[in-house]
Amino acid sequence: MNEPVYLDHNATTQPGPEVLEEMLDSLRTVWANPSSTHAPGQAARRALTDARARVATFLGCQGAELVFTSGATEANHMAVLGALALGRERGRTRLVLSAVEHPGLLALAARLKAEGQPVDLIPVNAQGQLDLEAARGLIRDDVALVSVMGANNETGVLMPVAELAALAHAAGSPLHVDATQLVGKTTARFDAGGADLWSVSAHKLHGPKGIGALVVRKGLVWPALFSGRQERQRRGGTENMPGILGFAAAAERAGLTLADDLARMRSLQARLEGGLRAALGDVHLYGAQAERLPNTSCLRFGTLDAEQVLGRLERSGVVASSGAACTASGTQPSHVLLAMGETPLQAKASVRLSLGRETRADDIDRAITAAVQAIGPLLEPARPAAEPQAA
Repeated sequence: MNEPVYLDHNATTQPGPEVLEEMLDSLRTVWANPSSTHAPGQAARRALTDARARVATFLGCQGAELVFTSGATEANHMAVLGALALGRERGRTRLVLSAVEHPGLLALAARLKAEGQPVDLIPVNAQGQLDLEAARGLIRDDVALVSVMGANNETGVLMPVAELAALAHAAGSPLHVDATQLVGKTTARFDAGGADLWSVSAHKLHGPKGIGALVVRKGLVWPALFSGRQERQRRGGTENMPGILGFAAAAERAGLTLADDLARMRSLQARLEGGLRAALGDVHLYGAQAERLPNTSCLRFGTLDAEQVLGRLERSGVVASSGAACTASGTQPSHVLLAMGETPLQAKASVRLSLGRETRADDIDRAITAAVQAIGPLLEPARPAAEPQAA
């Protein structure tokens, strides 16, 4: 029996063999605490320093700018809560986000707002593109932080990071970018985009879960979310050595094949979207006129409920999702699509197909065939009722 076609790489990716090998080796050879002064501890410290340099090279930052975290969610919290703590010292109280941020960050913003923290959301247009005119009106000299995802996890639409950086810096505010979906899917680098903070997560680029980083631009003194002496006193807790070394292996591998991976995924994305639209007809592609990630296709098949579509696809050998993995239960319409002007019915019909570096042309062809067989009959127009027979 064929393995299912996996088209949910924006949710997570399979750890590469080089990642598993390095993680397992670390448990054998550098298991000591890297803060210890004895020889085993110092061997672990050297491995940590080397891993930090490898990740930093891939991200386009300095090793000293890299703060290892448990993932992008923690990094996002560290960025937001740190900025608000610093902002209060300067009379800056507002937080400005986009309306289509990851649910985890919007949940933090909602909690802060309920506690009295001023929060403003930058709207997007029907293509999912950020409204820069609205951003100009919101980013003023009372803003503690502007935070935006580099690429939307549901639609793949890219955000205008450079323009936002200029607006934020003109107002005296730092810019934080949730780069979780950027790394491994674009050529974006921390040192080239103008952001002051970047959040990343290893499991989005074939690394392990439970490890990520916040990149803090050199010169910024950032408050710790967890107190302790590790990570230059910016993130307490004994370092996750297997996770960090797995992250380094994944980053190194991604850097070696990035150009080829991006070109191949872009070609396969066009093959998938063109094939589905040609075969099924009633297919709406979100963000079709916007600059998008080369691996992400957010689609609606008529107004068929996403859970029905995904269930039929999985029974036909294709696995995908209806958006962010943490909110893909199907009980609520996508907040991203609602922000783009879709109705709740339409927003509950979206399906996200996200490709990865293992995706091949035959996977795309299998996915199209499965969609035609599983979804096609549901999209066929109902036949008119037969005329009553004459007596």
